[in-house]
Amino acid sequence: MTSARGYYDQAFRLLQQHHGWFREALPLIASENVPSPAVREALATDFGNRYAEGWPEERVYAGCVYIDQVELLCIELMKKLFKAEFVDVRPISGVVSNLVLYTAFTNPGDVMMALSIPCGGHISMGKKKLGGTAGAVHDLVVEYLALDHKDLNIDVDKTKRRVERLVQKGRPPKLALFGGSVFPFPHPVRELADTFYEAGATVAYDAAHVAGLIAGGCFQDPLREGAEVVTLSTHKTLFGPQHGGVLSQDRHSDRIKQAAFPGLLSNHHLHALAGVAVACAELLEFGEAYVRQVVRNSKALGQALFERGFDVLAEHKGFTESHVVLVDITKYGDGGSIEGELEKANVILNRNLLPWDIKAGRHFMHPGGIRLGTSEVTRLGMQENEMAEIAEFMMRVVIDKEDVEKVKKDVAEFRRDFQTVHFCFENATEAYKYVKIR
Repeated sequence: MTSARGYYDQAFRLLQQHHGWFREALPLIASENVPSPAVREALATDFGNRYAEGWPEERVYAGCVYIDQVELLCIELMKKLFKAEFVDVRPISGVVSNLVLYTAFTNPGDVMMALSIPCGGHISMGKKKLGGTAGAVHDLVVEYLALDHKDLNIDVDKTKRRVERLVQKGRPPKLALFGGSVFPFPHPVRELADTFYEAGATVAYDAAHVAGLIAGGCFQDPLREGAEVVTLSTHKTLFGPQHGGVLSQDRHSDRIKQAAFPGLLSNHHLHALAGVAVACAELLEFGEAYVRQVVRNSKALGQALFERGFDVLAEHKGFTESHVVLVDITKYGDGGSIEGELEKANVILNRNLLPWDIKAGRHFMHPGGIRLGTSEVTRLGMQENEMAEIAEFMMRVVIDKEDVEKVKKDVAEFRRDFQTVHFCFENATEAYKYVKIR
């Protein structure tokens, strides 16, 4: 029988093994990033042991003197980055941010329009029958925005017709939510906002994936294009710890604040909030250079994969304008199997449903696509030349069927030169160094 000390030691062995693995791997999951040593320091502070229910300087708990100041600092930084009148940084994730949106602006049974999951929508936008947050938790009736499969973007004309049909049936949308988890191109917020407003809907935008790109001025500006509310997470292209936020106008502040607390949050993970403040300061200083390199790297990776025989989608549009690259992998297998083979070679990415997969009879465990993101490798200092080398590693595994152990050794050797975090004020500690404080 394993002793308590044995379980204790095993937990730390596994943690250290994970750090060692990621020192030698290529992290290409689009919903992840690596924080700076400064953010990691903030996460290790006593803030993580405290409570701060309510709004800063209006807390239910005592002991929040410095917590309040850090939260107000974080709010100020986000207002600067996103040019927002009102910011709530208490949501603890992108999903909770969307729940704040649903609670503040809709009632159960209302119609919401968003992208379907195979077309790039997130599970937090999903229908009740799929277990999606919008349907299963808030009981919204989810109708889909139309997607142009070739352009990988919302089809404006078809979406307008869908809105018109819903209005004619007496079921007008109460919420339109742009954004998603596969998000290669800016969405047509400006082109569709009036259509939704005329139908009586609130226009919102899920920026979980592209928040850093927006803050760095390299994608689109949804608050200026017609969105009233923007939800986000803070650990993708915004390179902080896992947390969330809601941006809006002052006139919506009370309903958002009340939806967050007491509606959906008690304590809101204050160590992560401190890390977000640090990351936002880094983004304010280095964000423009970072996000421009992210997009250059995504385009270069798409091109390099395309040249090596991969069916990279949206080639006619330069593959992407964000951190995401989407590949139809069906010539070589299914997304789940390819994901597994690449993981054995220390190339970490994820399988992904393609817009036509469900009709083709494919399942999310074995879809037709893979999704890649360049946010994290860019933070490690990689540029366009390195994207070609990454594509070469992938070709060796997927197309050439080379021994994964040989590729794994070459990936580890390649990674030796990329061990520190870039686009930050200080990087004395390596990106994946296990820091022991016991």
